[in-house]
Amino acid sequence: MAAADFSRLIAAAADTIAAHAEELTALDQAIGDGDHGLNMKRGFEAVRAEADTFVAKPLPEALKAVGTKLVMTVGGASGPLFGTLFMALGKDLPAAPDRNGLAAALGKAIEAVAARGKSQPGQKTMLDVLQPVYEALAQGKTASEIADAADQAAEATVPMKALRGRASFLGERSIGHMDAGARSTALLVRAVAETVEDI
Repeated sequence: MAAADFSRLIAAAADTIAAHAEELTALDQAIGDGDHGLNMKRGFEAVRAEADTFVAKPLPEALKAVGTKLVMTVGGASGPLFGTLFMALGKDLPAAPDRNGLAAALGKAIEAVAARGKSQPGQKTMLDVLQPVYEALAQGKTASEIADAADQAAEATVPMKALRGRASFLGERSIGHMDAGARSTALLVRAVAETVEDI
């Protein structure tokens, strides 16, 4: 991937999180700490600020550097989880990935996030979006189909009972609310998918 293309991906991700920060905060206020939107915005603005440094690196190293920056700047539970996602992607991604290479790396990254969060799909977390995205990618779906799968997966967290994270303390009261981490994951997937379609 060319440096200019990765720079566009960073900008798209940061723009999307900034545009939806209040929505993410509102979702998190319902069943979490209420700081998810602001934390994610701070993290991705920090990534944007150092975009020139990141895009100068090979793609795997760039992704690991983005993950490290997110761990350092997002805060809360989301920093380590989203940071782990990017760092693990970078660890297993070939320098010039094809779809199979990307799918394999995403599969490993999902395992890393699950281990870090001591969670699995079905527990009302970002994993409930990442797993369907992985499956859509592995099945050869188009970028827009993958983005749609992410949106539908985030929506599917609404009737779930939270079993991990802050929301799990609410028990049955967590039902009826979308998970903020699932929503932000879906937003990022769509931002990347739409940008990749244009590249």
